[in-house]
Amino acid sequence: MPSIIYETDDFVAVNKPAGLLVHKTAASEEETLVEWLLKKYPEIKTVGDDPENRPGIVHRLDKDTSGVILIARNQKFFEYLKNLFKTHQIKKTYLALVYGKLEPLTGVIEKPIALKSGTIKRTAHLGGKVRMVKEAITEYKVKKYLRLNSQDFSLVELFPKTGRTHQLRVHMASISHPIVGDRLYGRKNVNFDLERQFLHAESIEFSLPEGRRIKIEAELPLDLMKILDSAI
Repeated sequence: MPSIIYETDDFVAVNKPAGLLVHKTAASEEETLVEWLLKKYPEIKTVGDDPENRPGIVHRLDKDTSGVILIARNQKFFEYLKNLFKTHQIKKTYLALVYGKLEPLTGVIEKPIALKSGTIKRTAHLGGKVRMVKEAITEYKVKKYLRLNSQDFSLVELFPKTGRTHQLRVHMASISHPIVGDRLYGRKNVNFDLERQFLHAESIEFSLPEGRRIKIEAELPLDLMKILDSAI
């Protein structure tokens, strides 16, 4: 179940579990974060650019990504957050486990991302039939190297500077360090008891209208913690 991390009259920060869709899609009728939110915060039903389908939702997380997501409780704050995202004034930090020893320890991945024609997959390789090509930038920082199941891995912090769909997953795969558990962009055979990608939205940091800086964090969930605990 989702849990509330932080709440004001203007917005709420939720720790979204993996396996939960943020909002309804044409391909799924399963329960969503939006439905859970509407029961607790019915005022959000008129908030947003598309309140009928995505009430209060300013940004999103993939279904199988856990962590912090912000929801606006009124239109004024929705517009405020939307502008912060648009002008890159919100710092988002993700934690990911990727295959191999990622070097150097810090870097920037600056590769446009496109949609592969006829699929839901994104790609940073722009040869062939692609559409909707958009700029995408991700900074990374290696926290530590790990040894698991006789293989090398890197625990990394990822800082998306743009907000493209599947951006972090596509970018890490594009440099031959796919995220563990990512069955769409990574390796098909996962040597862990993991039902999703090892990707967690660890924190969001931004300034409130009155100027105060705020950082909201979500603890690493147990399924991911167990994997790190098993490392050498």
